[in-house]
Amino acid sequence: HQLDFLSEDADLKVKDWLGGKADVVMSDMAAAASGHKGTDHLRIIALCEAAAGFAFERAYRVTRVIERGPAWGGTMALQAGDLITGIEFTPFGADDTLESALAAMEHGRAALAFASGMAAMSALLEGLPADSQLLIPDDCYTGLRVLATDFLATRSIAVQAVDMADIDVVRAALTPRTRMIWCETPSNPRLKIADIGALADLAQRAGCVLVCDNTFATPVLQNPLDLGADVVMHSTTKYFGGHSDVMGGALVFAERGALHDAAAHRRHVTGGIAAPFNSWLILRGCRSLHARMAMHCTNAHGLAHFLATRPEMARVNYPGLIAHPGHDVAMRQMRAGGAMLSVELAGGREAALRVASRLKLFTNATSLGGAESLVEHRASVEGAHPVSPPNLLRVSVGLEHVDDLIEDWAQALA
Repeated sequence: HQLDFLSEDADLKVKDWLGGKADVVMSDMAAAASGHKGTDHLRIIALCEAAAGFAFERAYRVTRVIERGPAWGGTMALQAGDLITGIEFTPFGADDTLESALAAMEHGRAALAFASGMAAMSALLEGLPADSQLLIPDDCYTGLRVLATDFLATRSIAVQAVDMADIDVVRAALTPRTRMIWCETPSNPRLKIADIGALADLAQRAGCVLVCDNTFATPVLQNPLDLGADVVMHSTTKYFGGHSDVMGGALVFAERGALHDAAAHRRHVTGGIAAPFNSWLILRGCRSLHARMAMHCTNAHGLAHFLATRPEMARVNYPGLIAHPGHDVAMRQMRAGGAMLSVELAGGREAALRVASRLKLFTNATSLGGAESLVEHRASVEGAHPVSPPNLLRVSVGLEHVDDLIEDWAQALA
């Protein structure tokens, strides 16, 4: 609520910001900023924000015009009973442009931006009623597993991990208490493929919600809502951001209904809302996502085919390979094999660690989806009770030249 940045020509600047609403009274702006004079003039709150959808030259945006209010000070004081609608300590509603873009890209009716993927996940899962059941993948992001077992269980929510790639297994796990099926496809880190359409049919018959984590595929390659899912979750930290310099998450809804409203309310109250600048960075990433994913996928496809020929590999997990057990389903619901893969080395854990340490172009790091290629010994970062195979390395294939990526793996395996 500081107005110190306003100068003598503030009225001209504000007219420019307001565009067609320049009929708002400006004459007292300089006085309000310097001497806090005047009692009946319009109170204009100017916020310095680099929010999604606003160019930097318009970073100072007039967001509210208030007809009545106390004199300006370091903070805004209110009389007892005053209610200033729409003014929040968090940048509530600052992500409208990003959310509109996310909804359009995923073919949804509404979207919510969050401070992280875990914040998005929590806003949805913590809305489950007590004594309900949640089905999660047996191969999934560690944060989902920990949230489900360490936190949801304390509210008497039964969590069962099932093989989402086997529709009969999922069907057998459904009970009258099941309220949500959560799938990842491709999954993290073994790149298992779930049939979204088949899961959607099961969920509809069981009267529960189907949520799909689409972080690995992105809407460029896959649109789960078109296949019957109710909600899509993204860690926008990854491919949407694309440069390993921002954190964010998102939920995209097939319908703007009770599920959306409950998640929005929980986000607002618990503080999981995305920072305006982070939203701007993620929106920036949206503009180049299609181009980046094309090169990511081309590189991953080439590297996966090379690794599949190597005798050191016990298994190469990449949906774009014909030998992958989920290849047919993946090619039916995805537009390409994706940019993530994992390998299981024949020499066991020690061989995996040795190869990871010898890679030069691939950085040993946990994240994914950035311009740089990363490799990770997944079991080492899963805490005290790892579930990933000890010989598995997860690979995020970046935007370097594919020949360089292949050469790096060749020397590491030599």
